[in-house]
Amino acid sequence: MPGATTAMEPVEPQSLKKLSFKSLKRALDFFSPLHSQYPPPDSESKKIRISYKLHAEYGAVRNSSTQPAQENSSTTPHEQGDQDATTPEVLGLQGSQDSRDAQKAEGRNAIIVAPTMQPKASNDAGVPGKSATGPIVSVPGTSERHQSSTAAIIERIPSKWPRPVWHAPWKNYRVISGHLGWVRSIAFDPSNTWFCTGSADRTIKIWDVATGRLKLTLTGHIEQIRGLAVSQHHTYMFSAGDDKQVKCWDLEQNKVIRSYHGHLSGVYCLALHPTIDILLTGGRDSVCRVWDIRSKTQVFALSGHDNTVCSVFTRPTDPQVVTGSHDTTIKFWDLRGGKSMLTLTHHKKSVRAMAQHPTENSFASASADNIKKFNLPRGEFLHNMLSQQKTIINSMAVNEDGVMATGGDNGSMWFWDWKSGHNFQQSQTIVQPGSLDSEAGIYALSYDVTGSRLVTCEADKTIKMWKQDEMATPETHPLNFKPPKDLHRF
Repeated sequence: MPGATTAMEPVEPQSLKKLSFKSLKRALDFFSPLHSQYPPPDSESKKIRISYKLHAEYGAVRNSSTQPAQENSSTTPHEQGDQDATTPEVLGLQGSQDSRDAQKAEGRNAIIVAPTMQPKASNDAGVPGKSATGPIVSVPGTSERHQSSTAAIIERIPSKWPRPVWHAPWKNYRVISGHLGWVRSIAFDPSNTWFCTGSADRTIKIWDVATGRLKLTLTGHIEQIRGLAVSQHHTYMFSAGDDKQVKCWDLEQNKVIRSYHGHLSGVYCLALHPTIDILLTGGRDSVCRVWDIRSKTQVFALSGHDNTVCSVFTRPTDPQVVTGSHDTTIKFWDLRGGKSMLTLTHHKKSVRAMAQHPTENSFASASADNIKKFNLPRGEFLHNMLSQQKTIINSMAVNEDGVMATGGDNGSMWFWDWKSGHNFQQSQTIVQPGSLDSEAGIYALSYDVTGSRLVTCEADKTIKMWKQDEMATPETHPLNFKPPKDLHRF
């Protein structure tokens, strides 16, 4: 109406991003009025793509089969034109924008299809091409965009890594004090009523398993005791230490009845053969010595290591002796000939501890770089543990339930699932009052005969006993397992 004042509508300030979207929408409305339909495919570009694909995949086979015939026959101009049309140069000139888009879509489909494990053939240019027996990619047509979208939704491949078995966490329930030095070695009685420990205070102490009380103290060594073993067939206990001495104790008389002389330096490890009356000791002289228990004679000197032999275990069948050394190698020994059967060089640091599985034909070895599992009797490498303890591992043990425990120099004790290599618990030992924090090292550990109790010997002069938590359930302590992304087990 004349004379009436019209109110000015406020102009909304528009950002550059909004203006750009409006411009794009106008262009899309102008050039593509039908949003739900795509332009029809070009039949000429489809023929060119098929001929180029056949030339790339079957060119080498065709040329090798028709080469003698081509030497004696002439090519017609029409055939020559067809061959020229399949070359990449002509394709680059003749291909339209639609054909290039279709080729990109075909390339996406070809990448998504999983290749078969067949040897690759070579095309005319000498470039390795796809195998003649490889997967057949569908020719792109009107529904190639739908094929690419559905093929992108691929079924996720499940991890082939074995899922670990749930184990209850372990807890410390007893601390035994009595030694005056680092506790360096431990061995259990076959009857599971007592265990003995050797210490840097040059004594061997025998403790009751049930109560943890001291039963007996044996003296005789003049240096720290690094190795202990109790015989399953006799009432004998064997000890070895830094004083180069290997002693046999009669537990009925509680005194030394035999000494085995021959080591040139300290003895670091000791093991008894499960079926034969022989004793094996390894030390700083880089030799594993085999002793006859009765006659005290040295049967063999298994030489071949370049550094200290610090771990050894025995088996009733070949390889009957397995040693680990500071020279980073593990050796299998032929006990009949006294020679080395096999040398494993997988570790990069000293192999200070090894543990044989009580029921399986396999063993694990620990080093500062990693913990590795090997098969027996051939020594095939199985896999690494899935975590790194990142410390010097002095001892390790495994029970029949598949729980492996490792003790480190920094006081860390980790529990592993044997089958999968998953670390399900990490514990840190607590030093006894009056000790330094640096005295938190674990030097030896062992399960009892039943595998339900674990005893650790530590640098704070104590012996700690561990057992599983009976109150724990998979709900209270869930299994936090993430399988590794790569399927290689090393």
